[in-house]
Amino acid sequence: MKKKMSIYNPVNVALTAIIFLGFSLAIAFAAPRSELDPYWDMHDPNSAVRIDHSPLSVFLDQYRAYGKDGVARIAYGAVTKEDQKQLNTYLQTLQQVPVRSLNKKEQFAYWVNLYNAATLALILEHKPQSSIKEINISPGFFSIGPWGKKYLTVEGKPVSLNTIEHNILRPIWKDPRTHYVINCASIGCPDIPEKALSADNLQHVLNKAAKTYINHPRGISIEGSRATLSSIYNWFSEDFGNSDDALLDHIRTFADQPLMNKLQAVREIDGYRYDWTLNRVSKADG
Repeated sequence: MKKKMSIYNPVNVALTAIIFLGFSLAIAFAAPRSELDPYWDMHDPNSAVRIDHSPLSVFLDQYRAYGKDGVARIAYGAVTKEDQKQLNTYLQTLQQVPVRSLNKKEQFAYWVNLYNAATLALILEHKPQSSIKEINISPGFFSIGPWGKKYLTVEGKPVSLNTIEHNILRPIWKDPRTHYVINCASIGCPDIPEKALSADNLQHVLNKAAKTYINHPRGISIEGSRATLSSIYNWFSEDFGNSDDALLDHIRTFADQPLMNKLQAVREIDGYRYDWTLNRVSKADG
């Protein structure tokens, strides 16, 4: 009598589990698509209201500094309890703003400053961490980091960092320079602006942030005809034209002459990379 063959194979089961885990982690790491939440697509073009963002500027002036690598960092370990409290008070104040009644420039500054201040507050609340990805407060078994957690409330609606970036800023303004001013507290990320954004300084800050990042090796590094770019350009390719040619045209717009000279030889994008190390001031930076 022949024995029935078991369909259970430990090797196959293990391989299936590994494939499933890899697929699930890939989904977890994938950047959300830009998808408008219509509730926030409202503004008052005649509004002259100005939000006071000076508390964020004061905080940045006190604790933001450049490392030897040219990356802007935050001295998280030096932040006093009082200054942390002031930052949290500023966050609470922002959450009381009737943001849909502002004009669009004021709204853009509001959302960027809210995102950056909330990220700073998260790092301070959960320190010490070596990466923001270690703050696993987002819902979902395979979720990573804090971005999906709706721990802010604006106009009575729960809001997450993902909401601000992917459901408000990206789809409403459709400006790729947005990626250069929202900061995820990582070395690979564009620098957190040296001062809070305002309706009056938007264009200057956006252009400066784009130039700073693009002309630093974090943004693009070139060897011969091969270019290695920040993973930001891969994750959010739809914001940069969805093609290598469109992306390289964007980079040329903000490239200084030394980079422009190197770009002339580029024939292909060789790959992408990103450093998730926390953007804190280290002992080596002084």
